[in-house]
Amino acid sequence: MNWVNLTNNKQLDAIKATVDNEYIAIFKHSTRCGISRMVLKNFEREFDIPESELTMYYLDLLNFREISNNIAVDFNVMHQSPQLLLLKNGKVIYSATHGDISVESLKTQLEK
Repeated sequence: MNWVNLTNNKQLDAIKATVDNEYIAIFKHSTRCGISRMVLKNFEREFDIPESELTMYYLDLLNFREISNNIAVDFNVMHQSPQLLLLKNGKVIYSATHGDISVESLKTQLEK
């Protein structure tokens, strides 16, 4: 799985500006949380979506809390951890947290 580390607000600005039906996902992960670690491991183990269909961003929200806060404000989503956001044309079209995060649910959203 090829993660793009989300480490600065310029990347977030670029994500918000995407168009042309490009799908982007952001996985917000707390490195201190056992539940978050388990969900991330399961997600990575199941992940089989081609890179041509989806760009996956990884956010270490403990080190980049400001970016996480900006995501909550910019996309009007409540902060949670772990959290998976799927964006299309710069807008959140799907959000899942904790045990609801799965590759299958993500694939279902991509097929819509």
